[in-house]
Amino acid sequence: MKITALTTYLVAPRWLFLKIETSDGVTGWGEPVVEGRAHTVAAAVDELSDHLVGKDPLRIEDHWQVMTKGGFYRGGPVLSSAVSGIDQALWDIKGKFHGVPVHDLLGGAVRDRMRMYSWIGGDDPGEAAEHARERLEQGYRAVKMNVGGRLKHLETAREIDAVVERVASVREVMGPDGDVAVDFHGRTSPALAKQLARALEPLRPMFSEEPLLPELTAQYAEFTAATSIPVATGERLYSRWDFDPVLRSGIALAQPDLSHAGGISEVRRIAAQAEVHGVGLAPHCPLGPIALAACLQVDFASPNAFIQETSLGIHYNVGSDLGDYLVDLSVFAFDTTDGHMARLTAPGLGIEVDERAVAQAAATGHRWHNPVWRHTDGSFAEW
Repeated sequence: MKITALTTYLVAPRWLFLKIETSDGVTGWGEPVVEGRAHTVAAAVDELSDHLVGKDPLRIEDHWQVMTKGGFYRGGPVLSSAVSGIDQALWDIKGKFHGVPVHDLLGGAVRDRMRMYSWIGGDDPGEAAEHARERLEQGYRAVKMNVGGRLKHLETAREIDAVVERVASVREVMGPDGDVAVDFHGRTSPALAKQLARALEPLRPMFSEEPLLPELTAQYAEFTAATSIPVATGERLYSRWDFDPVLRSGIALAQPDLSHAGGISEVRRIAAQAEVHGVGLAPHCPLGPIALAACLQVDFASPNAFIQETSLGIHYNVGSDLGDYLVDLSVFAFDTTDGHMARLTAPGLGIEVDERAVAQAAATGHRWHNPVWRHTDGSFAEW
């Protein structure tokens, strides 16, 4: 069996899908994308195809090593994301070739169900509470919300109180048996992050996500020592080398993104690396159905997997959602009594992509870019 073609598809709302075809007719799907740089990643996939076409798709690790290290210049989100999507598709092919789900090839399932959480919006306490109530009614027992919008280097007491009030409104809805995670999104300075964490501690968030920008990784040990809230980070870290100092800093959860951090191959290694430091796994996934399936395959094979993010129905998914590109969305159905998703059992990634829907969406494509924010004084603000 040889790889015969790699084809990328730009599909709404902001995703990039990849199909890898083989001489035996076995097809694999992956999701290589940097949100806002989809065209750039598509070009990187095209360049990597020069190495892959004509090769055996089952030699996944050898391909991973060559794709990541065969060029003199290495790393970064674009190359890592291109490799991630290719890696997902190769694992999909290998699972289908052997007639088993990918987690069987990773050592077998260590759990039968995976706990899930979803994102909620809302700029004021009333809106946030309403969105949380909707998620609760959908069956989620854990949600994640942004800490706030544009945040200055230091904020007023009123702004800090407003953050606490919004989180408190969601905590009240979720109750003591539910969980609320707070995503700082790298929007806060280290000093403000400490202030907010201290103010939020009485509400017992499940975790605070990305309280520091990735370029401030060296400060994570100081930050984790200053708060009792479990710290999660990693969506903008792209390899086990990027994760190494963070895992030693006292964080609670590693959040590699299966479409950014080297795919299934590298994230399974990051999961094992995290386990050495007593750190749980909670893969980042605000993306499409292929990325979610890849995340779940790693979750079901990783002893330290704690919870899985899903983007079903989130605000970014304008015009299209995960189910629009699948033949059967029921593979992602979950138990509404406790917010867990059943183990995927079909071969490969466990999903069937609707190729006609993908091709139709790609005929329009997209040029999605994240917003560029500015403070009231006109200076740049972290989004």
